[in-house]
Amino acid sequence: MRWSELVSRVGEHGRYEDDAEARRKVRIVLSELGGHLAPDVRAELARCLPAPAAEALTYQMPATRKLTGSQFVESVSGRIENSTPATARWDVSSVLCVVAEACGDELTDRILAALPQGYALLFGRGELMTAA
Repeated sequence: MRWSELVSRVGEHGRYEDDAEARRKVRIVLSELGGHLAPDVRAELARCLPAPAAEALTYQMPATRKLTGSQFVESVSGRIENSTPATARWDVSSVLCVVAEACGDELTDRILAALPQGYALLFGRGELMTAA
C-alpha cells in the first residue's frame, strides 16, 4: 500500500476534512502503538506499511508499561489537540482498522495476542471473553 492510499483510506474511514488531518492521525496513532509492540512484531508490521507510516511506528522507545486498550486511547487523546476519549477512540480505530486491512488477518491476530485486552475493537474486530 502506498502512503497516499493509506492516508486516503484512513481519511475515508475517519471522515476527516482533509488528507493533512488523516496524516496527523496516522502518525500519532502509529507512533503510540510502536512503543507497545515487541520488536519482531513491530518490524513485521512496518514492512507492511509505506515508509512514512513505518517510520512513525518504528522510531519509538519501548513503553515502560503495558496499556489496556482504553488506556491506549487515553494516551493518544493526550497527544491530539482538543481531543476527548470519544474522539480519540474514533481516531485510533480509523487508523488501526486500515492498518489491519494492510497487514492481513494473520499478523493482526499476532499483534492482538501480544497486546493486553481491549485492543480488538480498535482494530475492527470483536473481542470474545472466556467464561469464568
